[in-house]
Amino acid sequence: MNKHIVYNAASSPSYEVGLTDIVSMAVRALLANKIRSALTVLGVIIGVAAIIIVMSIGNAAQGLILKEVESFGAQNVFINPGRTDGNPMSAMSSVLSNSLTQRDVDSLSRAENVPDAALVNPSVMGSLSADYQNKSVVGSIIGSGEHVFEIYNMTVSAGRLFTRSDVEGKARVAVLGENVAHDLFGPSNPLGEKIKLKNEKFTVIGIFSSKNASMFGIDDMIAVPYSSAQTFLLGGIKHFHEVVVQARNVEAVPNMVKDITRTLRDNHNIADPSKDDFTIQTQADIMKSVDSVLGTLTAFLSFVAAISLLVGGVGVMNIMFVSVTERTREIGLRKALGATHRAILFQFLCEAIFLTAGGGIVGILAGLGTTALAIVIANRITSLSFPFIVSWTGMLLGIVVAVCVGLVFGIFPARQAAKKSPIEALRYE
Repeated sequence: MNKHIVYNAASSPSYEVGLTDIVSMAVRALLANKIRSALTVLGVIIGVAAIIIVMSIGNAAQGLILKEVESFGAQNVFINPGRTDGNPMSAMSSVLSNSLTQRDVDSLSRAENVPDAALVNPSVMGSLSADYQNKSVVGSIIGSGEHVFEIYNMTVSAGRLFTRSDVEGKARVAVLGENVAHDLFGPSNPLGEKIKLKNEKFTVIGIFSSKNASMFGIDDMIAVPYSSAQTFLLGGIKHFHEVVVQARNVEAVPNMVKDITRTLRDNHNIADPSKDDFTIQTQADIMKSVDSVLGTLTAFLSFVAAISLLVGGVGVMNIMFVSVTERTREIGLRKALGATHRAILFQFLCEAIFLTAGGGIVGILAGLGTTALAIVIANRITSLSFPFIVSWTGMLLGIVVAVCVGLVFGIFPARQAAKKSPIEALRYE
């Protein structure tokens, strides 16, 4: 053992133990009680694994949602009725608002008002029961213009999509998502069959392709012309729940937003921007909002998971107290032979840090493995494609927190060991 002899003021010999010797002794002490050491760090392993799982799954969900939002098209601008400024009351009022009308759609479609607009598509939405013979299914109804399919790259696996003439003629035609078609018709061909929506008969003209499947529920959707939905399904309303304006190219979006804003304010006689009764969002705005919400939620859940590390820390502190008690005579003997206060302190502190750091590494591996398994299962039982994203932040956080837990919860038992009197320690039975 590397020793450096020094003398204190009373000329009594003591020795400083090298760092490598301290580490070696700490490792030997932990290996001497393998089962107890493993059980001690179980709380740390679970806590770190929970952090990794929460952050990795949060990143996977975030990646999936942002990918879906990107599929909306960067050149699309979304206009919704009402003004949303972040508080729940304004959000509720925006849902009930009827500020977007056919006059707005016509104005936005004029080149002199919005020269960069390539397509303008209004939509209304609802949830209704679709019935066929003795079968019934509740689906999301979207009443839209003919451009909706082009804007969202939606195609059919059978039949056709509705056209401008269907919209203008208030045709009672419907395109079904695959789940809706299967639930109502089973293996039978639904094309040409009539389903009942709110006691109105609509002819099935197409089935959405499964390639359109996304987390936004296209497979569970029923699409009809907006004119038909307004007249026959939604009580004769005259307003829209959303208007999408597609720019000729991505670069034109900023100027197009300005033109849309000006046009709508002119239509609604709004001079004060704070009185706007509409909300305009680009893809970038939506992605920023989604990123912010999911990021905050993931951080909160990670904080909750990190609390379990405190439980692990308490377990480490308890077992270190037991270890100090069991090794009282060893401590007394070492101090009688000249071991310094600092050498004893460092050895027991190293033991606590090694326990938690080791638990942190095992927790990271367990967390990554569990996350990978969860994502594989989720992708197999759903039609979604969750990406596996390793959370490097979570891994770093897990290790740092684990080491800090060892440092914080190990310092007190280590100090207690270092302060023991060698005479009293040697007397200990």
